[in-house]
Amino acid sequence: MRPGRRSCLAALAAIGGASALPAAGALGASRSEAGTADVPETPDPVRRGRTLVFPRDHGAHPGTRIEWWYLTGWLQAPGEPALLGFQLTFFRVRTGMAEALPGRLAPRQLLFAHAAVTDLARGRHHHAEHLARWNGQWHTDPESLNQASLARRDVRLGSWRLDASQARVRASGLELELQLAPTQPVLLQGDHGYSRKGPGPTQASHYYSEPQIEVRGRLAFEGRSLTGTGRAWLDHEWSDEILHPEAVGWDWIGINLDDGRALTAFRLRRADGSVLWAGGSVRAPGESVRDFAPQEVAFEPGRTWKSPATQATYPVAWTVRTPAGTFGVRSLLDAQEIDARRSTGTVYWEGLSELLDAQGRRVGLGYLEMTGYAGRLRL
Repeated sequence: MRPGRRSCLAALAAIGGASALPAAGALGASRSEAGTADVPETPDPVRRGRTLVFPRDHGAHPGTRIEWWYLTGWLQAPGEPALLGFQLTFFRVRTGMAEALPGRLAPRQLLFAHAAVTDLARGRHHHAEHLARWNGQWHTDPESLNQASLARRDVRLGSWRLDASQARVRASGLELELQLAPTQPVLLQGDHGYSRKGPGPTQASHYYSEPQIEVRGRLAFEGRSLTGTGRAWLDHEWSDEILHPEAVGWDWIGINLDDGRALTAFRLRRADGSVLWAGGSVRAPGESVRDFAPQEVAFEPGRTWKSPATQATYPVAWTVRTPAGTFGVRSLLDAQEIDARRSTGTVYWEGLSELLDAQGRRVGLGYLEMTGYAGRLRL
């Protein structure tokens, strides 16, 4: 039976929360000046054994339900002793409404984006979010808005953009302009890019990372404008089902080590705090990836911070045990919570953090992500 409009809207709300459904007029529709090409939504399930091919797999996979491109890192400005952290994430969600609401104006895909800057010198964290619908067509006009290329990394949402060599955000109170230069090959997570996220084979994603990216550029926020250089980490992941029904959220780290290694570790949690699944990897320059089995990764929470805005309590210090060693993970600013209920319908903690060795010495920098502490994460 073909679903009606009411049930389609209910399904869409379940993807991103009711707050992800502003009035149609508030959603920016794609426009074309030089022609369009339909984007296929043929189901393309995540499967073990699929070979990821680049640059194609840097692009969008609209046949899958959810996808994100996730850039984190830091800049050091001349004359500024403290670091500036940054996060930029683009999300693509297939709504499943194309059949129920045929035509160019049907919201076949939704594009979301989150951006945040962490100013350690002032103890400030500023974030912004953006949302638009995408009618599932690629516009050949290079200035067209609200779309994602299938052939390469090129995601655009209004004046926000992420491609192979740059990241750009222009939002109220926040501007970000970064030049990106990879220094290492793509790192395929899991089994050659097939990453399990639960006990069932359907709880999996195609997932790769690009660690140790050289960055230079400018951050402007809250009346400050700073230019500097630093390092970044990029994740790209797409899936139809990541969260097992028992999972409420996850804890994740992506760390660029000072010696050139790249360390990933994650766990998915049940409501009682027990571990449903875990994984990760480590790679040294010039070596192959060492994938971690679920039983090889352990997260032990330490000091916590309670958000005055949402009352959620987050562990902001961890001991993380992996085959690459046992490390401390410590946030460099406690207040790095992102309230994105107006776009993706989620609240999560995402922040610049340091990696410490057994002697307490800093050996790397990266980002810690914690979801499901302000309520079960809904994707």
